[in-house]
Amino acid sequence: MAKPKSDPPGRIAENKKASFNYFFEERYECGMVLEGWEVKAVRNGKVQLTDGYVLIRNGELFVMGCQINPLKTASTHVHPDALRSRKLLMKKDDIRRLIGKVEQKGYTLVAVNLHWKSGRVKCEIALAKGKGEHDKRNTVADREGKREVERAMKVNNR
Repeated sequence: MAKPKSDPPGRIAENKKASFNYFFEERYECGMVLEGWEVKAVRNGKVQLTDGYVLIRNGELFVMGCQINPLKTASTHVHPDALRSRKLLMKKDDIRRLIGKVEQKGYTLVAVNLHWKSGRVKCEIALAKGKGEHDKRNTVADREGKREVERAMKVNNR
């Protein structure tokens, strides 16, 4: 019996823009409902999560803005849509808790990354609050300060 092909470990795609635009309060891991051609495209790294966000419709979570580009070898009877909304799988109680926080406290749900777990594609989402312009400037200043310290340390070690 042939051994099944293993999926590459680690992250598939990451939404780096989200950590710049939002403060993350809580993180959750969700399953994703994907079609066959989408899984093949994900294995080949044809995923972009830059503008990924999560909507709640009828008590269910859907990720929007996750772009999975079809392979050229996609089936002839399937008409792939790269930007379609994809359903996220999560326990009902967790979804209810998220709905309460999003509606009452002004939080938003953001797709942070896609990764492999036990041969399945998982989506990590975060309950987030938007950053103001001054917060973004502070983030940039902190990042540049860390770079300067690393450069100084590198020069001193030579």
